[in-house]
Amino acid sequence: MPDDRWQPKLDQYLDSELSAEEMRGMDAHLRECPSCSGDALRRMQLKRATRLAGQRYTPSAEFRRRIERQVAAKRRPARGWLWMPALAMAAVVLLVATVTVGRWYERSRSEQLLAELADIHVADLASPTPVDVVSTDRHTVKPWFQGKLPFTFDLPELQATGYTLVGGRVAYLQHEPGAHLLYDVGAHHISVFIFRDRPEIERAFPARDSTSRMLSFHVESWAKGGLRYFVFGDASPEAIQGLSRLLKQAGA
Repeated sequence: MPDDRWQPKLDQYLDSELSAEEMRGMDAHLRECPSCSGDALRRMQLKRATRLAGQRYTPSAEFRRRIERQVAAKRRPARGWLWMPALAMAAVVLLVATVTVGRWYERSRSEQLLAELADIHVADLASPTPVDVVSTDRHTVKPWFQGKLPFTFDLPELQATGYTLVGGRVAYLQHEPGAHLLYDVGAHHISVFIFRDRPEIERAFPARDSTSRMLSFHVESWAKGGLRYFVFGDASPEAIQGLSRLLKQAGA
């Protein structure tokens, strides 16, 4: 039976609007309540379908070019020297518009990708089986992905680090398969996503290393060896950074 105390908070949980303590409580409850976990998965699927439908209208690079053409389409002056100030101003406006639209487009794409990863993170934690291969041994988890992904990766040794490997499963970001690894640190769950660093991801995250925040989640991301890593969770920034360092050292 659904728990009347937790079920009204499902939407807040899926939008990461609960406090850290409530998020942990909901995580524990969803692992024990099939009714609430099923309801959470249905709501997450609807939320993801709505986001994907909205992406059909995401401004493309053509939108930026159209803005540039509109700004640049100025009437040719009869006497160039009289129009020099106006031309200079138009050039400034064009430059500002180009930079602003370009940055807005990159930020919009990165936020969309991070929102998709947040959906996967929350949905998998709400599932009765958050991972498909269950093991704390990296030598068991890594070989499980062979043949399922078009790339390989290395996992760190965690002995005496405070982190525990829970397992992994295959995840999809914009129809591209990647690895979703789940770690525990204290009472927190951290997701590690690894995908090929394709052009669309590279454009959304032009910096090779980045630190950001998506709702109540802290995110570390970097590119190395043709792969893009995301470390994602509601743990402290220090915990996210610590696991990121271990992963970077493993891939060195």
